[in-house]
Amino acid sequence: MASTSREKWLLFFYTVPSKPVSNRMKIWRKLSQAGAFQLKGAVYILPATDEHVEFFQWLISEVTSMSGDGVFVRVTRVETVSDADIMELFNRQRAVEYRRIEKQLEDLDRRASSIRKGADGQGSKKVSEQFQKLLKEYDGVKKIDFFSSKTGETLKKRIRALEAEMKTLTGPETKARSIEAPHRRVEDYSGRTWTTRKRPFVDRMASAWLIKRFIDDKAVFLFIDEQDMQALGEDAVTFDIRGGEFTHVGDLCTFEALIKSFSLKAKLLPKIAEIVHELDMKDGKYENPETAGLEEILAGIRKTAKEDAEALEKGMAVFDMLYASKT
Repeated sequence: MASTSREKWLLFFYTVPSKPVSNRMKIWRKLSQAGAFQLKGAVYILPATDEHVEFFQWLISEVTSMSGDGVFVRVTRVETVSDADIMELFNRQRAVEYRRIEKQLEDLDRRASSIRKGADGQGSKKVSEQFQKLLKEYDGVKKIDFFSSKTGETLKKRIRALEAEMKTLTGPETKARSIEAPHRRVEDYSGRTWTTRKRPFVDRMASAWLIKRFIDDKAVFLFIDEQDMQALGEDAVTFDIRGGEFTHVGDLCTFEALIKSFSLKAKLLPKIAEIVHELDMKDGKYENPETAGLEEILAGIRKTAKEDAEALEKGMAVFDMLYASKT
C-alpha cells in the first residue's frame, strides 16, 4: 500500500444517532471489512495509506448523511501504545479470521480425502465450489492483513496445497464405489503392521483405537505418504488411505468399514461410529451434540503433538474414554 506521508496511522472518530440501529451496524460493517481495528470506544485505527484516507473520506460523508458526525486524523504515533503493539493488535484480529477459515479448510480437506479414497465420488464438483468460495474469503482477509501475520503465511501454504489437490478432483465426475466392505476374520490379523497416512486425525485415530481394542491388540502403526504405499512389505495392512485394504466404502468412513468387515458386534460401537462418521464425512447423516467438543479436542492434539505416533496415541486415548463413558 502507498503511504500518504511520514504519518503511520489514521484515527477515525464518529458518532451517529442511536436509531435506527441499522445505521450503526452499517458503519461498523464497513470498518470491519476495511480491516480497521477498534482502538477504544468509537475510535478506529488503520495504517496511513492513500486508500485508507479515501476510505475514511467517503465514510465521513456517509456518517454525515445519517445525521452523525465524523473526523479522522493522521498521526506519527499513538502515545499510549507502541507501533509494534498496534501491529500485533491487527495481527491478532486477522488471526481470528484466519482460524475460522482454517476450520472450514480442515473440513474440506477431509471431504477431498473421502473422494480420493473412492467414496462420495459425485461430490467433487460441490467440494470444488466450496473451496473456491473459501479461497475468495481467504483472499478477502489477506487484503487486510496489513503486516503479513505469521498465521496468514502458515494458512497460505495449506491453501495452496489443497488448491493443487483440488485440481486432481476436477474434470469428469468420478463414479462412487459400488463394492462392499471386504469380509475379514479377526484371527488373521494378529501382530500386524497397520499403515496409514501421516498427520492422523478423526477417522485414523478412531480406526486405530478400534483396531487395537477389537481386532489386533498387538498392532503396530506406521505412517507414510500415499505415494509410498507400493513399497510396503507383505505384512503391512493399509487403512484410511487411497487404495488401501480398509478405507472408505460408499458412504462409510474407514471406522464404519472396519466394523462391517470384521462383523464387530460390541453394542456401543454403532454410537461411536455415528460420531466418527459425522466428524469425518460432514454429510449431515447423523446429528450428535458430542461431535463439536470432541473435534476440538482432537484438533488440539493434532496441533500440539510433535510426532504422528504421539498424536495417534493421544487420539486413541480420547476414544477409549469416550467408549468408557457410554458403558
